[in-house]
Amino acid sequence: MTATASSAKTDYVAVLIAYASFVVLGIPGAMLGIAWTSEEWSSIQRTFNLDVDAVAALFLASTIGYSFASVIGGRLFGRFNSSTLFLGGALLSALAYLSYAFMPSWWLIVFCGLFAGFGSGVLDSGMNIYFAAVFNARLMNWLHASFGLGTVVGIATIQAVLSRTGGTWQTGYVIAAGAYFAVVLLFLATRSRWVNVGRGTHEAGTHAGVSPRATLRLPLVWIGLVIFISYAALEGVGTSWTFPLFNQGRGVDPVTAGLILGALQTSFTLGRVFFGIVLPYFKPTTLIRACGAALITTTALLIINPMGNTVLFEIFGAKILMGTVVIAVYGFFLAPIWAVVVVYLQEQLGPLHGANAIGFMVAAAGLGIGILPGVTGTLAKLTSFEIVPVILLILSIVMAGLYEVAVNRRLQSRLVPATT
Repeated sequence: MTATASSAKTDYVAVLIAYASFVVLGIPGAMLGIAWTSEEWSSIQRTFNLDVDAVAALFLASTIGYSFASVIGGRLFGRFNSSTLFLGGALLSALAYLSYAFMPSWWLIVFCGLFAGFGSGVLDSGMNIYFAAVFNARLMNWLHASFGLGTVVGIATIQAVLSRTGGTWQTGYVIAAGAYFAVVLLFLATRSRWVNVGRGTHEAGTHAGVSPRATLRLPLVWIGLVIFISYAALEGVGTSWTFPLFNQGRGVDPVTAGLILGALQTSFTLGRVFFGIVLPYFKPTTLIRACGAALITTTALLIINPMGNTVLFEIFGAKILMGTVVIAVYGFFLAPIWAVVVVYLQEQLGPLHGANAIGFMVAAAGLGIGILPGVTGTLAKLTSFEIVPVILLILSIVMAGLYEVAVNRRLQSRLVPATT
């Protein structure tokens, strides 16, 4: 924890606004998993007569913007006020997502995706840097729980819109843009509450005199980058392709398939809330190992698909399949990994490289969540949607294996040289 965090009382108004911004941050991406392709409802794919893998272009565009914003995040905080960055990122995203609803061409939407990604990257990396500098790991974990809540809201919103007679995906993005505009107003009204975490405002050296190139020379940073690419891909591929896997791939009706995707995001959110509470009572290494084992097990079960589409039971008319249960467990154990690994890497790298490293990790996550879902779509077109759980299993193994390398005590002197 930094000097700022330890010397000042926690501003819970700022914390709540940050949580609200992450709720909004999670809405559009979750919408895309259903808005992109559906057998019965209005979809982007059918509106523009596109192949299923064409979504890769939008993923790539938003990833370029998101990753660029994340890479320069540490530098931006050294030059601009925190509130200015948050306000600007939210406003840019609001305008970009509003444009989605009115663009007459798919490629214009892809172009807007660059700006949506950049605005989201500024807000996402900015809040991660801010919380690492000002607040503690528990509050950061709940920050990401808020993102999970946003994905639940996004899924519920787009389902409610599309299931109505005459409902269109464009309406969903108008709603998402409206949520961003609301956050813009919150940042505007509270500009004086945000601590400036730039030069001279917290631990000396976080931004001054440390180049991104120097941080990238550390082997632990590169291991962290691949861990975060894998982690974010597990989240992005799951969010983007769970609905098509069950709806188009396995013949589940759209309402039940939407419920399965909702189970993923709900359990993911509940997991972050739960682990945010119990985190102090677990060793981080033990927790991440348990989560890695659970992810490997659940993704293997998704491949096997025991019991197929057999309905286990119904709750208020909602059909619960074995896949619903497996996806829910998967989301729950995916939940705590981000915050725990961020805090571990920050502690190992120290304040000198902290802000740069966090920016790189968020950028890596942007690559994972932006590129891997698109690659999955391409592979699904060439093979079938059954490739989705296979990719999730491979990513789970890679992430768990690299975490073991990162925490190996015998390798610490090589991963983080003492000169840092």
